[in-house]
Amino acid sequence: MTALCITGGRVIDPASGHDGEADVWIDDGRIAAIGAAPASFPEHDRIDAGGCIVCPGLVDLSARLREPGERHKGTIASESRAAIAGGITTVCCPPDTSPVVDAPATVELIRQRAIEADQARVYPIGALTAGLDGQYLAPMRALARAGCRAMGQADRDVGDSHVLRSALTYAATIDRPVILPACTPSLGHGCAHEGPVASGLGLPGIPVAAETTAVARIIALVADTGARVHIGRLSSAAAVDLLARAKADDLPVTADVAAHQLELTESALTGFDTRAHLRPPPRSTGDRDALREAVGAGVIDAICSDHRPHEPDAKRRPFEASDPGLSGLETLLGLVLARVAAGDCDLATALARVTAGPARILDLGLGTLTPDAPADLCIFEPETETVVDPDRFVSRGRDTPLAGRTLPGRVRTVLVDGRVRSG
Repeated sequence: MTALCITGGRVIDPASGHDGEADVWIDDGRIAAIGAAPASFPEHDRIDAGGCIVCPGLVDLSARLREPGERHKGTIASESRAAIAGGITTVCCPPDTSPVVDAPATVELIRQRAIEADQARVYPIGALTAGLDGQYLAPMRALARAGCRAMGQADRDVGDSHVLRSALTYAATIDRPVILPACTPSLGHGCAHEGPVASGLGLPGIPVAAETTAVARIIALVADTGARVHIGRLSSAAAVDLLARAKADDLPVTADVAAHQLELTESALTGFDTRAHLRPPPRSTGDRDALREAVGAGVIDAICSDHRPHEPDAKRRPFEASDPGLSGLETLLGLVLARVAAGDCDLATALARVTAGPARILDLGLGTLTPDAPADLCIFEPETETVVDPDRFVSRGRDTPLAGRTLPGRVRTVLVDGRVRSG
């Protein structure tokens, strides 16, 4: 494997606290040093990163790759290329594929196709319950042995609290975190935030209580079992308050937010724009601002893309009948940098939420540029602005309410295991 030196860039590694201009030395697919060349460093290639930020490759905790089962929406090959185009070197995919990721053979299929694609790293999340039906526990130990770094339910709830308690207790015995959605299904049948915009459009609303009741139950069971639980895609100020109190009590609970929730509000639905049909829905301005504050303060640990590519017809329906979700891999970095530009947090903090933070939650050993870490890097131009143009997306999914927006930053080069990937 070729040795490599990345020269002249501003190196930011939130995990180690490094922030400053330096050379990055890579040998045999791993970080050899930052700064001076190691002794007897072999003959090497160079990448000029002048004017760029050099940081760990982004780690995305929630991105649907649509395979197996929905190749008409995307494939592991197409979506992992899209990840690389967005500066993302590691993608974690929820278990709601078809078939569900509740058997080691499905894990192996996903891993094999990711190897064949040879782009971003792909980590399948194993199902917490068989078929995600919330009734019987999935074979979590076998899924962990097959390579699942966490167990989860995607968007599906475990309605029976006794089953959920048993699942959390068992997951703790195999040292795997559990990723749970923040929604109570009996309150979540709508398609928009329950507020003035939904009322004006005549759309059925999803109240904030759908989220807070779910988060409160999760926290109570974490306190009871001691299991590590990660709550996916918070959307409300009230849920942030619950999370902050749980963390103050030193409970082993973490959470993420989708990047678009930091940008959009319920007003994005105006005109029945199906591209803004999302789950959870964009909520009020107050909710959005509370999420932004929680990211800066560290109450929210990670920012994910919540990437859900669709075929065009999935969005060409009446709002309620359209499929929720957007294409988010290629706007994740720009949305994160937008929060820095707005003054919500500094650049190192923002990058921590998409590198060290998510990597630490799943114990991936990634998201850092410390010596001997895998050489997964993103080199981007911070001063270059990019207009969101879905027609230029690498992803098969072209739906985003952010089309036409100008976001800061442009990805120049991405490396995985020390090799440049094309995206």
